[in-house]
Amino acid sequence: MNRSLFLKILAGFVIVIVAMAGLTLLLSYRTIRNHHLETQREGLRLLAMGLRPAFSSALAEHDPARLDSLAKDLGLHTNSRITVVDPEGSVIADSWSNPAEMENHRTRPEIMRALRGEVGTSLRYSATLQEDLLYVAVPVGREGYVDGVLRVSLRLESIDVALAGLRNDILIIGSFVAILSLIGALLFSRSFSRPIGQLTAASRRVAAGDFDARVLLKGGGEVKELADSFNYMTDRVKSLFGELSDKSEELNGVVGTIQDGLLVLDKEGRIILSNPGFARIVGDEAVNGKFYWEVTRVPELDELVRTTTARRASSVREVPLGGRMYLCSGDFLSSREGVVLLIHDITDMKNMEKVKKDFIVNLSHELRTPLTAIKGFLETLQDEVTVDGQHYLGIVRRHTDRLANIVEDLLVLSELEDSGTELHIEKVDLKHLIEDVIHVFEPRVRERGLEMKLEAGEGGTVVSGDRFKLEQVFINLIDNAVKYTEQGGVVIRITADDANFLVAVEDTGTGIPEEHLSRIFERFYVVDKSRSKKVGGTGLGLSIVKHIILLHSGTVNVDSEPGKGTRFTVTIPASQHS
Repeated sequence: MNRSLFLKILAGFVIVIVAMAGLTLLLSYRTIRNHHLETQREGLRLLAMGLRPAFSSALAEHDPARLDSLAKDLGLHTNSRITVVDPEGSVIADSWSNPAEMENHRTRPEIMRALRGEVGTSLRYSATLQEDLLYVAVPVGREGYVDGVLRVSLRLESIDVALAGLRNDILIIGSFVAILSLIGALLFSRSFSRPIGQLTAASRRVAAGDFDARVLLKGGGEVKELADSFNYMTDRVKSLFGELSDKSEELNGVVGTIQDGLLVLDKEGRIILSNPGFARIVGDEAVNGKFYWEVTRVPELDELVRTTTARRASSVREVPLGGRMYLCSGDFLSSREGVVLLIHDITDMKNMEKVKKDFIVNLSHELRTPLTAIKGFLETLQDEVTVDGQHYLGIVRRHTDRLANIVEDLLVLSELEDSGTELHIEKVDLKHLIEDVIHVFEPRVRERGLEMKLEAGEGGTVVSGDRFKLEQVFINLIDNAVKYTEQGGVVIRITADDANFLVAVEDTGTGIPEEHLSRIFERFYVVDKSRSKKVGGTGLGLSIVKHIILLHSGTVNVDSEPGKGTRFTVTIPASQHS
């Protein structure tokens, strides 16, 4: 590269020097020649003006012989050609040729101007002498009348001979200057390309990982500043690279200690980073550089990656791998257009959930029989106890009913959480379904002095879903709204957007404090335990609502303000398939 740069700079200087030298020589010679011609032209004009009195009387007397003799005599002494032309253009006398053999000169440029009373000049080829001549013609006459024209001319050959020596001197001087310029260009090219070559070599060393490379130049100037900047940049790169290496080692150490599986994929699905935790999960140490589907052929993982990439957002999914269950979260990397996967083993948690679920189901089934017996005996005792005993019997019956409701809700919730739960899909008109539910609550609403109304648009409100389970959703929501509303009422609104129906159940009750909103869909979670016992809540109704809506691929959200009321919004896709 150094030699190439040197040759390019030198070639540029050579072209410029040769071009400038050639133009200088050409322009200098042309300028000097033109100046010399102008000097000769002025000399011929002065000569013609000096000779004009000598030819004036001869022209006035119309004596051709005298004029020709005078022209030849003066031409010999002045070493120039002298020609006399009458007003008609005919040559009367000429110092170099026979006038009688010469053609008419009236159309000659210098003759035409002289006949008009001006001084005429011309530089052209002479047909008579067959060579280039410089002509100067002046009018000869008296009292404003032109008797003829006196023309003095000079061979250009004599001018060129005089300029030949000067041209050689200019050529020698120009060549000497060009040689000196080329030597200077050579030295400058070497002085400029050498530090550039050093910078290039040092850059290659830095690129190869040698951050101790330095460029030390003497003197000053921009190249020295460039070398100093390069050295400073190298120091900074070395420092930053050291910091980056330390952080990289620290990051690798952190990643290596993570027990969960970590996987980074590029946009094509190729593994560019993994940790030992993932290697233990898949039983393969050499996974980097492979496609993730070559390492784990699991449809759930493939679906997670596709969903994360398509949405360009985070996604979470349970993925079975090697006989164990993992919770896999995917995040989109916008810088690489790839995906980061974090795989956490939840097998023990899932087993524990299954044990808890089985325990609750078994306990609920076991409690059903004694609760049914207790209720039967309570009904038998109702007619046998005293009036004072009726009060205590009522308390027992109320708590027995609450316990029975909890058992029933637990069984329903366990059924909903079962992964094998199937929906009995049919066409369901939400408006008609909610109207039927409202009829069930009308006695309680009138008893409490509340108002309840349904607001729906003119369009259709038909969805595909499980009618019985959707009915459970709105029974629970409306039941809660009535329970916790002392005055005002309940409004159910049905609206629609592009692909969903939205059902809002809004009350004017006590409301829910903000710190409880994130947990109200959990099992047995109640905001006000004392009030829940009073109204007979089990703490499972909203959990049942959430699971049913999730089975219908919908969502349920809550907005509430203490003292003003609560609004539950259920979103159900307009088209639902099993």
